[in-house]
Amino acid sequence: MNAGVIIFVLLLVLAFAGLPIYLSIGIATMVAMIHAGFPLEAVAQKTFLGMNSASLLCIPLFILAGNIMAQGITQKLIAAANVPLGRVRGSLASVTVLSSALFGAISGSAVATVAAVGGMTVPAMEEAGYDKNYSVACASCSSLLGPMIPPSISLVVYASLTETSIQKLFMATAAPAVLCMVCFLAYTLYYGYKMKLPMQPKTTTKEKLHILKDSIWALFMPIIVLGLIFGGICTVSEAAAISALYAAIVGIFIYRTISLKNLMETLYETTISVAAIMILVGLSKASAYVVISSQLPQLFMQAMTSVVSSKFMVLLIINVIFLILGCLMEGNCIIVMMVPLMLSLVNSFGIDLIQFGILTCINIYIGCITPPVGVSLLVGAKIGNVTLGGAFKSCLPFFIISLVILLMVTYIPFFTLWLPGFLA
Repeated sequence: MNAGVIIFVLLLVLAFAGLPIYLSIGIATMVAMIHAGFPLEAVAQKTFLGMNSASLLCIPLFILAGNIMAQGITQKLIAAANVPLGRVRGSLASVTVLSSALFGAISGSAVATVAAVGGMTVPAMEEAGYDKNYSVACASCSSLLGPMIPPSISLVVYASLTETSIQKLFMATAAPAVLCMVCFLAYTLYYGYKMKLPMQPKTTTKEKLHILKDSIWALFMPIIVLGLIFGGICTVSEAAAISALYAAIVGIFIYRTISLKNLMETLYETTISVAAIMILVGLSKASAYVVISSQLPQLFMQAMTSVVSSKFMVLLIINVIFLILGCLMEGNCIIVMMVPLMLSLVNSFGIDLIQFGILTCINIYIGCITPPVGVSLLVGAKIGNVTLGGAFKSCLPFFIISLVILLMVTYIPFFTLWLPGFLA
């Protein structure tokens, strides 16, 4: 049996058996190597090479910045988002969308976004009389903006596998992210007026200015990070370091929401999250080495081209595969497993790797809200204490919007490629 096929089969079996993803990849890779006669020393060598990249420094730093923000700074973002939206019907849902976008400009994680923002807005929406399932759906689906708005951990993982520019990927995802945010906001406003949801209490201009003044340091965070990256002032890793330092200074000395004890706990949680991601990225290099050496990508390309010859159909099939896997597996695992397999096919049909990266990641972001393994939906349902089925039913309008954005990314390359080309 082909060594690459062994990796895929074992990875799926072990993952569904409940083994952690990094162990599943490691065991599957070593079994495939033994079968194919590869020296097992290559596992350690390739894993080290996979993690030995300066560009990956941004992962722990962005996670740290997001975790620090969750210690009180997120409340400032929610308060600031409420200023322009407070006097519209269903404003709490719109505030959830806008706050998720602002938080996502730092954290790069869907789960962190729904936990930090949804953890505060879902109870508030329920208290104001919103439907519980709609409240959970809004917070869960808004969390897609977390990784879609740069920075994104998934795009960094993709870049490490394909040696694509992280900065260009971040620029390419900006247009789909902004359009998705606008569409989500439009739907929440429409739903609010349709269901005659309550408005927030009226605030005076003086109170609004006080809120904005109090939130100004929190609002500067996404502006600084995106400005540094898009302006080409510094690398993504340097921007991540600045964001983590800025978050710590604001949280400890200005807002004073972080104590030394809280900071130590935040560092501990960040270390665990980073370790899980980095070992996954490292082992992905070892598994990709075996998959590529086994000629499986070429066999996959030949099989696909023997069935379809249209670029339109190839892109459609890729999307269907990713969407199905998104219902069953964690996002970074899908990237690690499928991207090396599909690279030859993508290159043979002239699909830009930047476009393919955004297409891949939007698919797995949508997977965050599709049962049974939709992690954002699971977290949201736990926060709101609702059933997964009821919450997903309320997610359908957001889900359809996300699919339309995905189709635009898939079949309109200019949609994602114009900004990297313009800023270059």
